[in-house]
Amino acid sequence: MRKVAVFALLILLFSCNSDPSSDYDTSIPIPKSETIPPPAPISFKVTNVFPHDPTSFTQGLEFHDGKLYEGTGELKQSKLRIVDITTGKADKSHTIEDPTIFGEGITILNKRIFQLTWQNKKIFEYHLHDITKPVRTYTWNHEGWGATNNGSELIISDGTSNIYFVTPDTTNRKMNINKIISVRDHRGSVNMLNELELINGSLFANRWMTDEILKIDTSNGHVVGVLNLKGLMPQYAPEVLLEDGAVLNGIAYDSASKKVYITGKDWPKMFEMEIQ
Repeated sequence: MRKVAVFALLILLFSCNSDPSSDYDTSIPIPKSETIPPPAPISFKVTNVFPHDPTSFTQGLEFHDGKLYEGTGELKQSKLRIVDITTGKADKSHTIEDPTIFGEGITILNKRIFQLTWQNKKIFEYHLHDITKPVRTYTWNHEGWGATNNGSELIISDGTSNIYFVTPDTTNRKMNINKIISVRDHRGSVNMLNELELINGSLFANRWMTDEILKIDTSNGHVVGVLNLKGLMPQYAPEVLLEDGAVLNGIAYDSASKKVYITGKDWPKMFEMEIQ
């Protein structure tokens, strides 16, 4: 079962589509004293196109020490994978045994991989070099969507406008929330924030069911830039007809090459980019 199927009613309520002007939560007004300018367009250049496993329902993407890590979703198919970026094939793969788990975003902090789950209220922790089984499981009392980190804290999205900065409590097996920021732009509160990546201090977030990646100022939650990737798959794979739910999702940054890697759920391609 896909997240898109479960959220059919939510899609209707928020009118989530590729037109971002129609799905902003205006019930949370911006204080009149605060003026947020419209986000600036972010330019990009595709520098390479690689194959991607079209059966991988990508939920999280991470580049670490020259290796690409991927977390995938869907019931009975949620995986954690170490991927050869040039072939799209997994060098190592672990499938979550519990058939009720729906995997979500991943991030790597202190040589540990953290994998969110969607509605299971769990976060799994793996050794970086052993993804065969979790070494710890934490309680997380929110939905899990996207994850990244700032070197000391995990940064988590839950599908709302909230972004959580947390630290793992290994004793009590829970996540301690240190800070929450509310993401907003010139039109109001911005929800449906999904896969995350921290790049040079700015938070980049896929917005579910759109072709946009938002650039967010972590000091105040303001959306300061937008990367519009509409038409990316039709341009490079016009023969592919994507199914419902196979949307843009997956951001990984290689700090050594300064390249960004972008893909989507069940996409057959992964794109290497230079962004502004």
